[in-house]
Amino acid sequence: MNKLTHFALASALALSFACGGAMAADKPGAKPAKAAAAAADKWPGLPPGAVEEIATMRDGAKLAANVYKPAGTGPWPVVMTRTPYLKDGRIDKEHDPDGAKMRAGLAAAAKHYTDAGFVFVHQDVRGKGRSQGFYAAFENDIEDGYDSVEWAAAQPWSTGKIGLSGGSAMGITSNEAAMAAPPHLKAAYVVVAPYDLLQNSYIGGVLKEKDVLGWSKGQGVSDEVLDRQRERVSDDIFWNRSAMSTNRKYIQIPIYNVGGWYDIFNHGNISNFEYLQDHGAKGARGNQKLMMGPFGHGNLSGNLSYPGFDSLKLSGDEEIRWFAYWLKGEQNGIMDEPPVTYFMMASAEKGAVSPKNRMLTSANWPPANRQVRYYLTPDKTLSGKAPTAEGVKTSYRFDPANPVPTVGGANLTFERGPMDQRAIPARQDYLRFQTPALDKDVTISGPVKVELYGATDGPDTDFMAKLVDVYPDGYEALVLDAPIRTRFRHGREPDDVKMMTPGAPEELDIDLWSTAITFEKGHRIALHITSSNAPRFEVNGNNGAPPGDHKAAPRVATNTVYMDATHPSALVLPMVYPAEK
Repeated sequence: MNKLTHFALASALALSFACGGAMAADKPGAKPAKAAAAAADKWPGLPPGAVEEIATMRDGAKLAANVYKPAGTGPWPVVMTRTPYLKDGRIDKEHDPDGAKMRAGLAAAAKHYTDAGFVFVHQDVRGKGRSQGFYAAFENDIEDGYDSVEWAAAQPWSTGKIGLSGGSAMGITSNEAAMAAPPHLKAAYVVVAPYDLLQNSYIGGVLKEKDVLGWSKGQGVSDEVLDRQRERVSDDIFWNRSAMSTNRKYIQIPIYNVGGWYDIFNHGNISNFEYLQDHGAKGARGNQKLMMGPFGHGNLSGNLSYPGFDSLKLSGDEEIRWFAYWLKGEQNGIMDEPPVTYFMMASAEKGAVSPKNRMLTSANWPPANRQVRYYLTPDKTLSGKAPTAEGVKTSYRFDPANPVPTVGGANLTFERGPMDQRAIPARQDYLRFQTPALDKDVTISGPVKVELYGATDGPDTDFMAKLVDVYPDGYEALVLDAPIRTRFRHGREPDDVKMMTPGAPEELDIDLWSTAITFEKGHRIALHITSSNAPRFEVNGNNGAPPGDHKAAPRVATNTVYMDATHPSALVLPMVYPAEK
């Protein structure tokens, strides 16, 4: 089976959590989460083949799990998934009134593991489904993860070798348990999960409005709590208690990270791999794997298609090989293969997909590259030559009442992926810079950033950047996008916050995250600059008000992009030259 087949994995079953829900319980007066069965007419019952067993946590709370065993006589190694999405499924009154289809699907997923000789344990996290306690998203999963792993290791059907697996929310619970370093945890397989909930909820200091608050509101979180979420943009101890960026130094196991170029957690899987592979503790360092594909947190929108990645599932042969090696000791060669496998994207309009779309491997991430700067010019081109003139700039008026609409991107709850930015019409506050048509392919692999020299006439504003692949027919395919809130240009800790001096240009580094793409001959590389992208990101009122304060009236800002010898605004690309295959 080839790598493309191995890579059919992640998002459809993982479609889940936009990070904002992680804060749903750190407020006064939190109510116990109701059992999922209470939301339906009745408990759907156990999936076929499951036996419910109870693990007692250190504080006495009892967590329920479905245990699926292989045929024959054990003991066996164990793969565990800890879920807030109900081990027994839900009753869908319209499409699945008795829950039978859902339960059958859960049983089929479990069979993937039991057929391979693993016990599969599917556990409801605290306060969800049939588990006791308060549901506080990801607040208890360090201790509960530790206790659940050690409980599974002590059962008569277990060899004492435990692996954790899951995508999105279940990837987060796996990472948190790994940070607790339970002695019987031997490996994990983590699909689309963040490295830092704060950084992912407030990219560049800007709240992901629709995904974070929209998702939380859909889960019944009150407006009062949502208002408090808006305020929590600065770094603090509560964010850091469960942040991988702070606590992954405690991880002692091999983790196979799987992510997507258009996924909401793109940066998470890459960052976690990079740290653990190169700087991790004994047992982790040098034993990591990373696989990145051309998918998002759900099906992609737009007119691009990547064959082999249109139908995604959580688990596959690669995961089984991983656990067979680390939990059974099978010498299947997986650790003799390159640590990084990634999909090199290229031209991919439906019906005309380029053969340059392909899987590549690397000894590490990012692959060897050199930073190449494309400088912004006043005639809206991107040039390889640094500017020599002084005083060159362009300005636009950013009206918070008339934000630029969102068209695609790394979204969860609405349309996502490489959508056509031509849907955004010409407007004075949306600047399109692009190269001439390329006379040869330009291939990049690694982190992309924008060194933007910007100014505003008030105390605070936002700047947004988009990397775009412009096709010969004019299709403007979004590749990456990210914002920066100017008050956070020096960092996110409280002492880093500093308002702008009106009219004074400053360097604003915008981290666009990583990608791997070939801009093919005849295409154009484009950089779009604006100050809003709604409802993907919260709209800045330009008034310097504290986060979450909506009493101050918004103001129209005049924002300026500089592009001269002293202020050479540039798109910075990680250019590589991979061998043709």
